[in-house]
Amino acid sequence: MRPRTPSQADPVDLVQARRVAIDAAEAAGALLRARTCEPLRVRAKGDHGDVVTDLDTAAEELILRRLRAVYPGHRIIAEESGVLEGGDGMVWLVDPLDGTNNVAIGMPVYAVGLALCAGSVPVLGVVHDPVTARTWSAARGQGTHGPDGARLRLDGPGRVEHPVLAWTQGHDVGRGDPVALSLRTSLEAGCGRLLQLWAPLVAWVMLARGDIDGIVGYRPEIVDLPAGALLAAEAGAELRGLDGSPYELDIDLPAEERGFVAARPNLLDRLLETTAAATAVNGLRL
Repeated sequence: MRPRTPSQADPVDLVQARRVAIDAAEAAGALLRARTCEPLRVRAKGDHGDVVTDLDTAAEELILRRLRAVYPGHRIIAEESGVLEGGDGMVWLVDPLDGTNNVAIGMPVYAVGLALCAGSVPVLGVVHDPVTARTWSAARGQGTHGPDGARLRLDGPGRVEHPVLAWTQGHDVGRGDPVALSLRTSLEAGCGRLLQLWAPLVAWVMLARGDIDGIVGYRPEIVDLPAGALLAAEAGAELRGLDGSPYELDIDLPAEERGFVAARPNLLDRLLETTAAATAVNGLRL
């Protein structure tokens, strides 16, 4: 990901904003952790197999109350509530429960994510794992920090011959989408394991920690992308567009321009060769 600087010096105190975001994410996580064992009311969301539960809305309401109490003038883009307008150029993105489909089937793989942007440029990302009660955060240019406050660094070559990768795609990508099918097939054939977690924020944390070696995303959702990508980039991962072009994380990008390859630096070129070959062989365009 190419370093970008907001058009103005940090208009908020990022130390305070990080604390506010962590407190909100952890409070939402405690709510989710306490209630995931209760019976869930699961409802369809859209026409592409996504779902929403009462947990999503309850966690989101908690986060929004906390953000509004401290930053009443900030704009908020929330997974369930949509856009809550603000006028001072700062934007929060809130995913109160990334992995709702997992929770709905009793699989404990989910996260809470918040990102703060100056204009359209992410400057702060926070991801909380309610299952383990651990939190990771990153501020632009200040590195990624784990639950114990230690800085995360994506060191070492990783699994060079058989990398472990994660895949994510947007909710509107159909089952028969030719680009998605070609990319997934090629990636799976060339790696040790391809994870499809249904919780992109979990995958981003795994990359930042060095548990996996890369992530490929096709038309990803915007609400959880900035927080996770900032965590990985500040830990040392490199990001490019699916076509190998420089990747500028901008929340105003349309879905078709958000596709990415994120990986350990020494594996990036190899993954880009795979994505290029996957599309070229079928005459597809990214």
